[in-house]
Amino acid sequence: MTDDTGLSVIDVYQRHGAAWASLRGNRLVERGWIDRFCALVPAGGDIVDIGCGSGLPLAGELIERGFDVTGIDGTPTMVALFMRNLPGVAVHLADMRELALNRRFQGLLAWDSFFHLAPDDQRGMFSRFQAHAAPGAALMFSSGTAEGEAIGALEGDRLYHGSLDPDEYRSLLDAAGFAVIAHLQEDPDCGNRTIWLAQQRGP
Repeated sequence: MTDDTGLSVIDVYQRHGAAWASLRGNRLVERGWIDRFCALVPAGGDIVDIGCGSGLPLAGELIERGFDVTGIDGTPTMVALFMRNLPGVAVHLADMRELALNRRFQGLLAWDSFFHLAPDDQRGMFSRFQAHAAPGAALMFSSGTAEGEAIGALEGDRLYHGSLDPDEYRSLLDAAGFAVIAHLQEDPDCGNRTIWLAQQRGP
């Protein structure tokens, strides 16, 4: 998660969190996938937004739909923006790679955040997803299309992205007790994101 300038993903978002929030805006291009995710979560259920950023638009949308949202982000700038945008909503400053909330959720979301982890760190996340998932919990995350690493940019700073192979994602999900509900590579209706929607099997 550190590029050749020595800046980690957390460093980049700490420096440019406000600019990212402005660029991201409030347009919910993910609405179709959020609909599918929410359909798997009981009404009023609790959802953890892992890599929640500023809270907008995703956490805000989930709250409007009546869900109990807990935000997690590793960047103080983002946590401050989240608290400003969604006052009174629980949010924790934590690196997702060390996620340990000692509770289970009915929905887990790692949207546009999970793909900032290096491949080995991504592999380690599936046991953490499992540890935080109630029976039947929905899990949705965005990823790359093939195993490898890529460097994007935010306000001139290099921004790391990593991915596993789709077959490995399926294997890791299965080993962690999740069944794949839907998977689409480079969805043109969702900003060309590659998306995984899975559900924790019952006890």
